[in-house]
Amino acid sequence: MNESSNQTQRESIILRVLWMLVFLVVWQLAELLLGGLVLVQLIYRLIYGAPSASLMNFGDSLSQFLAQIGRFGSFHSDQKPWPFADWPTPRAPEGEAAHSVPPAPHPVRDEEPKL
Repeated sequence: MNESSNQTQRESIILRVLWMLVFLVVWQLAELLLGGLVLVQLIYRLIYGAPSASLMNFGDSLSQFLAQIGRFGSFHSDQKPWPFADWPTPRAPEGEAAHSVPPAPHPVRDEEPKL
């Protein structure tokens, strides 16, 4: 009985190590993606004077995803990150206000298009 428990624990740790190796590769790719996002956000900020809301939200979600990988890899959590869990939802921004684009005006429905 005790031997089968040890065997199960050994298989469990081997499986976890394999998942940790997979998430290590995912971490490296996500880290590159986050670095690119930071550069694009900086360029956007320099051009428009304010950061992009969609890039802010995606960057926050990606940062939380990397934190989930870190918690799983350091044995702080047994919950595997996305795609085994939901993708993290972005939090409210704490820095600058995002660049806003006013909605495009819509033509009146009965109005004929101007040529």
